[in-house]
Amino acid sequence: MNLYLHGMGGENSLVTTGDSLAKKPDPVDMVLTNPPFGKKSSITIVNEEGKAEKEKVYYERQDFWATTSNKQLNFVQHVYSMLKDTGRAAVVVPDNVLFEAGAGEKIRRALLERCDVHTLLRLPTGIWYSPGVKANVLFFDKKPAAKTPWTKELWVYDLRTNKNFTLRQSPIRDEDMKEFVDCYEAANRTKKRKESERFMRFTYADLMARDKANLDIFWLKDDSLADTENLPKPAVLAAEIIEDLEEALEEFSAVEEELEK
Repeated sequence: MNLYLHGMGGENSLVTTGDSLAKKPDPVDMVLTNPPFGKKSSITIVNEEGKAEKEKVYYERQDFWATTSNKQLNFVQHVYSMLKDTGRAAVVVPDNVLFEAGAGEKIRRALLERCDVHTLLRLPTGIWYSPGVKANVLFFDKKPAAKTPWTKELWVYDLRTNKNFTLRQSPIRDEDMKEFVDCYEAANRTKKRKESERFMRFTYADLMARDKANLDIFWLKDDSLADTENLPKPAVLAAEIIEDLEEALEEFSAVEEELEK
């Protein structure tokens, strides 16, 4: 819809309307995407009595590592499937993709093995229309089949802790991203990267030692936890609490799905 509103639709358009997750697409060299947020996929069905009921939507695709109703996890798998063997991707994902159990763990382990998952950018809150949204950008390069995992080390840049932005009063700007761009070292990231206060390196062994291959990694002290006079607005706090509760419920649902198998 955003593409249409900006004049990129209409005749001879490359924009198509449909379910992106329904089938495997043609392979491409690069994917840059911010998939729609929301953990569960469902459709609403009206029965004979006129009562609306929701049913979960699962995608049974042979090229997926795990079957799940979590849209974000499905989009991660979808992006991998549409890359050529030398393809590169940068995908915006919410925090739950980094730590969710069950299908989430299976997908993370497969991604770390089959791709060079080299960079994770922890985005700040306050840059989205919905307050309290916690998201990241996951950078990875697809690789051909191999006997050993392709991910050797994951570099994490924390642009979230002790960073405060709002959409209007204090929006995020290009200069706020400059340090990350410099640390990323796009021209030669394998040799020139150096650790800093906000940029840390974690080896594949470090990642495998974490419970459920959890990639939700942070190390900086959050000053707001001790500053009770400058807490976020109640609406932001409420949104963050709801987000945490939904993530916890998602964890329990994943456990339930595993027990039912």
